Amino acid sequence: MPAGNYLHRLDRGVERFESIILAGGVLALAAVSITNTLLRNLLGTTLPGASELTEIFMIWITFAGLAYAVRRARHIAMTALYDQLRGIIRKALLVTISVGSAALLFYLSYFALIYVLSTYQGGRTTTALSIPVWAAYAIVPAGLFLGAIQYSLTAWRNLSTAGIHRSFQERERYEQEPSEGEPKW
Repeated sequence: MPAGNYLHRLDRGVERFESIILAGGVLALAAVSITNTLLRNLLGTTLPGASELTEIFMIWITFAGLAYAVRRARHIAMTALYDQLRGIIRKALLVTISVGSAALLFYLSYFALIYVLSTYQGGRTTTALSIPVWAAYAIVPAGLFLGAIQYSLTAWRNLSTAGIHRSFQERERYEQEPSEGEPKW
């Protein structure tokens, strides 16, 4: 089986994992928020640890969502210059951005991992629920690392195939052939 097929299978598997984290996190966040609101308004009490759980779910959703957004090319992008380019220059800029973004996310994931390991060694827990802090933040280096992998895959896809791909899975939708008389750069 060619390497590309393995990458596709691995990518799909990681995507399923991210989807489960995102869907589960959103559902859990909604459940905690709704339960806490109902308890507060109907019984005059609150759910113990609701703010801690909300914070943890938001962290997990954010950093699992980072990799998912890069995979689907749904991340924030400033494209004023990029949109003006065509052809090989446009593709080269996309590869440069992808490689730079991957390098930055690999760098940040390294330091996030160091932080998570230090909180693990320190044995810190949350105040109300005594959840280990390292478990709450474990998704940060993982999400950054997976985002870096997605940017790397985007660069690889653009270097190894024809056309322009905004991500490993998503082909550029805005490719246009220049009109008559317009330069092809």
